[in-house]
Amino acid sequence: MSIDLNTCTGCAACVVACTAENNVPVVGKKQVAKYHEMHWLRIDRYYAANRKDQFDDVNVLFQPMLCQHCDNAPCENVCPVAATNHSSEGLNQMTYNRCIGTRYCANNCPFKVRRFNWLDFTGADSFPDNQQPLIDEGGMDAIVMDMNDDLTRMVLNPDVTVRSRGVIEKCSFCVQRLQEGKLKAKKASRPLIDGEVKTACMQACPTDAIVFGNYNDKESRIYKIRKEEQTKRTFYALEAIHVLPNVNYLAKVRNTDRHVGVKEEEHDGGEAHEAKKEEKKEAVPSGH
Repeated sequence: MSIDLNTCTGCAACVVACTAENNVPVVGKKQVAKYHEMHWLRIDRYYAANRKDQFDDVNVLFQPMLCQHCDNAPCENVCPVAATNHSSEGLNQMTYNRCIGTRYCANNCPFKVRRFNWLDFTGADSFPDNQQPLIDEGGMDAIVMDMNDDLTRMVLNPDVTVRSRGVIEKCSFCVQRLQEGKLKAKKASRPLIDGEVKTACMQACPTDAIVFGNYNDKESRIYKIRKEEQTKRTFYALEAIHVLPNVNYLAKVRNTDRHVGVKEEEHDGGEAHEAKKEEKKEAVPSGH
């Protein structure tokens, strides 16, 4: 996957699409306040001022952050039951019915993109009392788990596993769409065409900032972006720690009149700067 930060506007359409496609539970404001958010994809915001004392002119950068599906994933080698593993296609997989909820993988993930189901948000059938109100100890409002109702369960995507309480979940690159595309190609006795399978975030992005494809195919769009078109802008998140992510970013380029690498007084170009130059000349002895 390649994400172009030059065209990303931070609209969060990808976040909503990911939530709807993959049955990600909506936990509510009070659970988010406890750091129990469940989004598989988040929009990180970075702020930068031109000068240390100037905060009225601040540049903002939006960076979608999801599971990087690392080839040297630090989450895989700490799982005691091998619930997270690497597939032959380069995906970092999660086996939900094998996960015992140790959260070692979430602690070892440098990108913090793994989510733990603290409550039975989607109402698994294994909990008979999931429709009873749950009162928090702090006196917060009751949370009614009514996802076992036939009407409310119609919002769930039948192609995606519904996770129960006590397991880790994360971005899967919409593996259900990958499987559907491969089955269609197999039925038609043809290879999978580049661009035929789109992840939910890629499909929903209004600026076409997200590109997903087969990097091993030298004719694919993702290969051309990384190797031919945007080589100077390509970078990987936390590349120094050598986790070898399968998601690359294209750096944002701004057209400004600010001179990067020039001292502030030189950038001013005013009379004060010229006066400082004259003072330095007068301070130097004539014999030197």
